[in-house]
Amino acid sequence: MTLISILVGTLVAGMGSVWLAALLAYALLSRFTQHLLSLAAGALLATAFTRLLPEAFELSGSAGVSPQTMFAALLVGLVFFFLLDKAELWHHGHEHGHSHGDASHSHNPHDSHAHAHPHNHSTHAHSHDHANNDHPSHNHGHNHHSGGWAVLLGDSVHAFGDGILIAAAFVADPRLGVAAALAVMAHEVPHHVGDLVVLRQTLSNPRAALFKLTLAGGVTAIGGVVGYVLVGALQAYLPYFLVAAASSFIYVALADLIPQLQKRLSPRETAAQVAWLFAGIALVAALGEWVHH
Repeated sequence: MTLISILVGTLVAGMGSVWLAALLAYALLSRFTQHLLSLAAGALLATAFTRLLPEAFELSGSAGVSPQTMFAALLVGLVFFFLLDKAELWHHGHEHGHSHGDASHSHNPHDSHAHAHPHNHSTHAHSHDHANNDHPSHNHGHNHHSGGWAVLLGDSVHAFGDGILIAAAFVADPRLGVAAALAVMAHEVPHHVGDLVVLRQTLSNPRAALFKLTLAGGVTAIGGVVGYVLVGALQAYLPYFLVAAASSFIYVALADLIPQLQKRLSPRETAAQVAWLFAGIALVAALGEWVHH
């Protein structure tokens, strides 16, 4: 039963996020990804601090593991995901941002609307876009040909890791697994919107772009199965798996999402941003109350 729940949760988080992103991107509703970024940041932080970490510390306490050891594991996890990000294997933010920015300026003008969303350090990408206007020959051809495979590789690696983390949450508590799967889905949707924009520039067929990105999202389920086997064989280390999941969520929220929300906005836009952030927190809290009944 746990394995079935893991498969459903990982498929919803992986493939479901791709199709929801396609709905936003192809229906020219990508302006809503700004709100999704705020919602996802709140959901990730709430899931990490109010669900995953309390469960990890509770399990570690009964196993005789000290809080200092668990906090050290959290620190190691944050540094580990930082190093993966630097290697562009976790969120492929800088390369993706450049490809995305270049594509939106040098191709179909209708894509400029889709490009309006911030995706993976988009403020960083925008600042480079303006600089690139002074250098029109800034390697556009290379990005056009190589960006698609880089996106798919990065998404596949990231999806596999997400699957393992979701599986660990389901093994600890099915309710925790549901929260983790929904949090992963929330933060993957705005990322996949940008992925689709890049892939539409590198692939001639939009359906092929959606199909390949869906396959990459499906790798989440493979990670879920591997995680189920791995966590089952290493049950004593379950608290550390949960801390790893929490460190992933915290890193994504603080390093990827929050920086994109820190640009100067009007008071009305700032209020909306904060409201969506708290909506993400409230969503996790409400989900926790609902699953307990």
